[in-house]
Amino acid sequence: MDFDNGKPIYLQIVDFFYENILIRKWQENERIPSVREVAVTVEVNPNTAIRAFNHLQEQEVIYNKRGIGYFVSEKGYDTVLEIKKKEFMGVKLPNIFKEMMLLDVEFEEVKHSYDEYVKNVNDEKK
Repeated sequence: MDFDNGKPIYLQIVDFFYENILIRKWQENERIPSVREVAVTVEVNPNTAIRAFNHLQEQEVIYNKRGIGYFVSEKGYDTVLEIKKKEFMGVKLPNIFKEMMLLDVEFEEVKHSYDEYVKNVNDEKK
């Protein structure tokens, strides 16, 4: 995993979890990789992985079955979707709008590019 120096590593691991939940790689009530597995996979100290797991538990995205492992919570997908939408609408989108204004990019141009992107993604799924 390539880390961004501008964001704490544990939050980047949280984003890795979010993505896997949003693409439905990990389903509700499904066991997810252990702290040790995540630490090895993303090449971080296990304490950093634990911090990510604790953060996800506090948000009720995952839960722990003692002696068995961690699982995506019943409302994990909905919770992640709400968290990421709020982040997108409140943080990322205003930055995109600012850049659009600076570059004199019209919304119609963005919509056309978005429609093309969606079409290509859907074509790849077939």
